[in-house]
Amino acid sequence: MLMEVASETFTGPIAVSPRCTPTLERRRRWERRFRWCLRVSDLAVILVTVGLGVLLQQLLSGVVSTTPATGAMLVALWLLLLSGMHSRDMQCLGSGTSEYQRVANATVLAFGAIAILVLLLDWSGDRVLIFAALPIGLVALLTTRWRWRHWLRDRRASGRYTSRTLVAGDRADVEYVIRTLQAKEHGFHVVGAALLSGDRAPVVVDDRRYPVRGPVERVADIASRIGADTIVIASRPENDSSFVRELSWQLEGTAANLVLSNQLTDVVGPRISFRPVEGLPMLQIRIPSYEGGYYLLKRGLDITVSALALACIAVIAPVLALAIKLDSPGPVFFAQRRVGRDGRLFTMYKFRTMVVDAEQRLAELQQQNEGAGLLFKMRRDPRVTRVGAVLRKLSIDELPQFWNVLLGDMSVVGPRPPLPNEVTAYDGRIVRRLYVKPGITGPWQVSGRSDLSWDESVRLDLSYVENWSLMSDLQIMWRTARVMVQREGAY
Repeated sequence: MLMEVASETFTGPIAVSPRCTPTLERRRRWERRFRWCLRVSDLAVILVTVGLGVLLQQLLSGVVSTTPATGAMLVALWLLLLSGMHSRDMQCLGSGTSEYQRVANATVLAFGAIAILVLLLDWSGDRVLIFAALPIGLVALLTTRWRWRHWLRDRRASGRYTSRTLVAGDRADVEYVIRTLQAKEHGFHVVGAALLSGDRAPVVVDDRRYPVRGPVERVADIASRIGADTIVIASRPENDSSFVRELSWQLEGTAANLVLSNQLTDVVGPRISFRPVEGLPMLQIRIPSYEGGYYLLKRGLDITVSALALACIAVIAPVLALAIKLDSPGPVFFAQRRVGRDGRLFTMYKFRTMVVDAEQRLAELQQQNEGAGLLFKMRRDPRVTRVGAVLRKLSIDELPQFWNVLLGDMSVVGPRPPLPNEVTAYDGRIVRRLYVKPGITGPWQVSGRSDLSWDESVRLDLSYVENWSLMSDLQIMWRTARVMVQREGAY
């Protein structure tokens, strides 16, 4: 009887779980290798940091005490939190601030937990380890992650370590998504498009042609045929609520990611969250607020950075003042009325880079304006002095604005401070730039400066006003230093 049962076969439909295609397996293989590189790097940094902390503790106290045990617990907890907070997820690697935020949060939590344990157990001899290793370890981890990010970007610039991406939807939406994904630092290599209409004409974005591989309804087959491991849905067919769910089923074993493009332009970061209600996935968008604790933290960062900057500027200011005076007659500083938060006027200071009658000569140069929109810019402005040209190239002329930051008129990071005549021409949308303090630097400064169009400058400023964070401010400060060295768009 047992033999008869064993020989029976099932004659109904057979369900076989999907197997990975060679394309998907190759992607997962390099992702695993890269994550292992990060694990080894993190482990090395943590061991060296804690080892230095233990050594410093013993040199200062002269007693071994419980420091090695505390160090071992710190290493284990630190590594555990880095993994638990998904600091090595591919979604956060390569671009954005999420990776750095997760690393910083894991580090602070690990040291906080160990500090509480030390207090509870009265291991007072381990305090040097904690206070010494925290700043060293955090800076070292963030620096190594930054180096790995640049390594990954270099590989992606040469076409490696990227996701072969198929973009599907309406032609206009597909063009918008492709234009956004063209920067290879994001890791997307667009290999084609699938359109809702039957149109098979190539999608052209910034003079680059992307072939249309077929209709949206056949996205899964197209992805399998061309070896795409990421599908971005720019827009989906109308009256087909199950399209995304069924497509995700069809892509099992073929693709690693199914990405739904956010149609809410410039709504990013922590303002977006998912809130399931009885099985219904809801996209929740937090309405921006322009006051509260976060703005107090931003003010604290402004005071700290501006005070340090002014101390450094005081050293070189006499040399700059002498150079400006010898180059052309007139004051060392240039003062100009600008519009700040909530439309308040303030006096902004810069090192003088033009002749003293520059404002009077502006009218005769208006026809040669090369600036965007309401801005006046000339690549070879005859009013700029020889020393002024150098100061502008290096953005040194803007250093006195740290005094405006210390006074509270400006912030280190924010929208560009506008002139009163610019503000009078603002429409109801652009005036939102005045909801926050203007900044010495901002997204416009690290994205092209004077080379940007007016519309793009406005878009970047409005996006910053609604979506800023302390981590994004720190990232913009870092990128500003790099832009100052490269001197792109500065004239």
